[in-house]
Amino acid sequence: MDFMMHSEQQHQMEPTQGPVERHSHNQWNPYVDNGGTSLIIAGKDFVLVASDARQSVGYNINTRYDPKAFELSNKTVLATSICSADAKRLCEVLEQRAQLYYHKHERQIGTQALAQQLSNTLYSRRMFPYYVFPLLGGIDAEGKGAAYAYDAIGNMERVTYKAFGSASALVQPFLDNQIGMKNQRGADGERMLSREEAMRLTIDSFTGATERDIYTGDWLDIFIVDAAGVHKETRELKHD
Repeated sequence: MDFMMHSEQQHQMEPTQGPVERHSHNQWNPYVDNGGTSLIIAGKDFVLVASDARQSVGYNINTRYDPKAFELSNKTVLATSICSADAKRLCEVLEQRAQLYYHKHERQIGTQALAQQLSNTLYSRRMFPYYVFPLLGGIDAEGKGAAYAYDAIGNMERVTYKAFGSASALVQPFLDNQIGMKNQRGADGERMLSREEAMRLTIDSFTGATERDIYTGDWLDIFIVDAAGVHKETRELKHD
C-alpha cells in the first residue's frame, strides 16, 4: 500500500512533457555543380582542348555562354568543369603565377612547368579544394602535344585523351572506342590522330552529348595549340 502511494506521488511530481518543436533549416553548402563538359585530345604536334559554354544549376540555365576553357599562355590552355566560380578563381591564380614566373625568369612558363604548378596549387587547397576537375593542354619541350588530367586535389596524369564533366559518361566511352581502340582486335591503339580527325571527333562527341545531357549545350569553344600558338574556334550547339 505504501509502495503504491509513493509511486502515485512520484508520478504527480514529474513534469509533463509537452510537444517538442523541431526546427528545419537549409544546410549551407559552399559548392555548386554548374554542369558542362570538357575534353582534351593530344596529337603528334598539337593538342585540342574543348568545352561547352552552358552554365546551369539543376533545371535552370543561368547563362548560355560562360566559358570553361581559358588560354593561360601562348602555348597552354586550361579547361574546367563542375563549379564555375572555383574554375575562374583557379584560372586567376595560375595566371598570376605564370606572370611571376615570367618576371623572375624573363620567359614564358612552359607547359610541363605549368602542369606541375597546377598540381601543386590544387594540392595546397586539399583541405578545402577547388570543386573542379581540370584538363591542361599545351606543347612540351620536345614540340609534342601534351595533355594532363587532374582530380580536385591535384593528382596528375599525362593522357592521350580525356573527358570530364556532366556528360563524361557519354563522351569518354566514345573516345575510348574511336581513339583508344579499346577491345578491338587488330586495332592500333597507339596511333596519333590528325588535326582533322581530332576536330571531327570533338564535334561528334559534343553533338551526341547535347542530345542526352541537359547540362551540356549552347556553344562549343575549341582550342588547338601548336608550335605557332593558340587557335580558337567557337561553334553552335543545341540550345534546348
